[in-house]
Amino acid sequence: MNGIKVGNPLPLGSSITSEGVNFSLIASNAEYIEILLFEKEDAVSPKTIFKLNNNHKTGHYWHAEINNLKEGAIYAYRIKQKNNELNKNRSKTVLIDPCSRGITGWSVYKRKNALNNSDNIDSCLKSVVCNRKLFNFKDFPRPKHSWEETIIYELHIKAFTQSSNEESCFKNFLKKIPYLKNLGITCIELLPVFCFDPNDAPNGLENFWGYSPINWFTPHFEYLSNKSAEQNREEFRKFVEECHKADIEVILDVVYNHTSEGDSQGPAISWKGIDENLYYFIDKNKNYQDVSGCGNTIAANRGLVRKLIIESLKCWANELGVDGFRFDLGIALSRGEDLTPLDNPPLFEDIECEPELADIKLISEPWDCGGLYKLNDFPSKKTFTWNGHFRDDLRRFWKGDKDTAWNMSDKIKGSPSHYKENEFLPKSINFITSHDGFTLKDLVTFNRKHNFANREQNRDGDNHNNSWNHGVEGPTSNLSIKELRKRQQKNFLLSLLISKGVPMLLMGDEIGRSQGGNNNSWCQNNTLGWMNWDENQQDLELLNYLKYLIKIRKKFINFFNPISLLNNKDIDNQVNYYWHGAKLERPDWSSWSHTIAFSLNKGKNNPLIWAGLNAYSKSIDFYLPKSKSKWLKVIDTNESLTSVPITINDTFIKVENRSSVLIISEEMFGTKSKIF
Repeated sequence: MNGIKVGNPLPLGSSITSEGVNFSLIASNAEYIEILLFEKEDAVSPKTIFKLNNNHKTGHYWHAEINNLKEGAIYAYRIKQKNNELNKNRSKTVLIDPCSRGITGWSVYKRKNALNNSDNIDSCLKSVVCNRKLFNFKDFPRPKHSWEETIIYELHIKAFTQSSNEESCFKNFLKKIPYLKNLGITCIELLPVFCFDPNDAPNGLENFWGYSPINWFTPHFEYLSNKSAEQNREEFRKFVEECHKADIEVILDVVYNHTSEGDSQGPAISWKGIDENLYYFIDKNKNYQDVSGCGNTIAANRGLVRKLIIESLKCWANELGVDGFRFDLGIALSRGEDLTPLDNPPLFEDIECEPELADIKLISEPWDCGGLYKLNDFPSKKTFTWNGHFRDDLRRFWKGDKDTAWNMSDKIKGSPSHYKENEFLPKSINFITSHDGFTLKDLVTFNRKHNFANREQNRDGDNHNNSWNHGVEGPTSNLSIKELRKRQQKNFLLSLLISKGVPMLLMGDEIGRSQGGNNNSWCQNNTLGWMNWDENQQDLELLNYLKYLIKIRKKFINFFNPISLLNNKDIDNQVNYYWHGAKLERPDWSSWSHTIAFSLNKGKNNPLIWAGLNAYSKSIDFYLPKSKSKWLKVIDTNESLTSVPITINDTFIKVENRSSVLIISEEMFGTKSKIF
């Protein structure tokens, strides 16, 4: 028999005690709370119901300890709100615990039955009691790569592993670790793995990307073996362990700015039924305020909501072992009441002050759908930001737009126009492509988006892509266009990896993955959105080129991404940029210029690296700075890759139209004929 005691307000959620399980829930406006215990995950009615009164309340916290419960116990809540004009009462709706480490009931779940104040007891999701043991950092320590040496690979766990269906996504991923290791990746950034509702999609489509969370603590069931909640957590830990063994960090794309509950007409799955006026911004007319584009915005800077977000971050970092977080629409988390932007948002202050989060990486999108955009002035000193200006300026330069040469140089040297000039390593995540937009192959293949497969009449997705099809919309048999597109892909990758900052690559760009011009594949759980592992359909030349390029960046990281400070008194060893045009020290910043050339010098008079980028329609001869040793050409995007550098005996070098050249002084790697 199960008995009930008052219990304790902490820890939040369900936690195993010596006598049973303690339950704690923040529900500041509740009149009473019911804890529902179920026999199994597909049960259509609870076996036991415990009704909590004010004896089980401490401040904003409702709590109870139920004896004789164990790990794996299945439970849910029903909550009666106090009479309040701003609150809709959903006392009949069954709710999952916002802090639950496991969620079940998917076999009977019906999203539509969670609308209004309907009784959905026979079709509800349920929470599962899980052990909260900590990750084994002793045997699988964090890799802790410096930002200077970090190379990020953004991927969707299911899309990346879907070609192998015999096991779960995370188990299949383990087989792909050697591929990423061989590529040179130091860090993977996973699209959302928070448990989400696949049914949160219009027109009979499936939510595939996962930007639709129903919980901030639970790994998504479709990506795991799903034998039990605890086994799912162990499977995720095993995934992180193997990444750490391979010296690869794991960063999660986390969605705290909105939930799957939508606007006032959406379902009550958790937060909305507990206290919608606590968790969401709602105006006096009961309308949900929204800067997420998804119907609601989380009130992240209210104290009790901050508490939940911090607990979620600690769960993933300490219990499941991840190494960092990327905040989806992160600047939305800086908004206060009435969506007013806060200069010093308490949430980010709390994160930076939390000792259990001190050694993790933080990344954020610096924009939201309300028009807020903060790049260098992002309100968290520890957080690196996605540099959308980098993406746009590189695309415009290689497309051949006017007024792009100076902006291109600015991005190569770390975007000092956007980040502080005295910041030697800018907090810039540099990227050309991401999940949101064209793939690299599609960027050079399509002028327009082709999103009809999303069943929104091509209205969805960004219309401003700065893409160029190079003469034909879509695939072509024209060899000159195909060669030019390949060269442009190489140009983009070279530009990315010789730029100061932290480079991020998109899954599949290294093999020429295409989505047929779809630049918003959020609902495409099919070959359109999946990684293609058939080598016969991969661009292996591009793959080998990127491997080589990453090796070069790593070998000469102290030049491309130097660690030493600009105010270093040892001027002779300081890395400096010197900008050139076709003639030495005469860069052309005019509106019609389509070329960039620069050298990286050790001190003032010792150039060791030179790069020439020619986005013009004709070849150009560039004069080279005089080096103390021979210049060796290591990359020419107009030529086939070679591991043996080519000695340059002339005082100039020809860079073909829409091509790039990288040359390095023999002094950099001695007298060896090969770089590696």
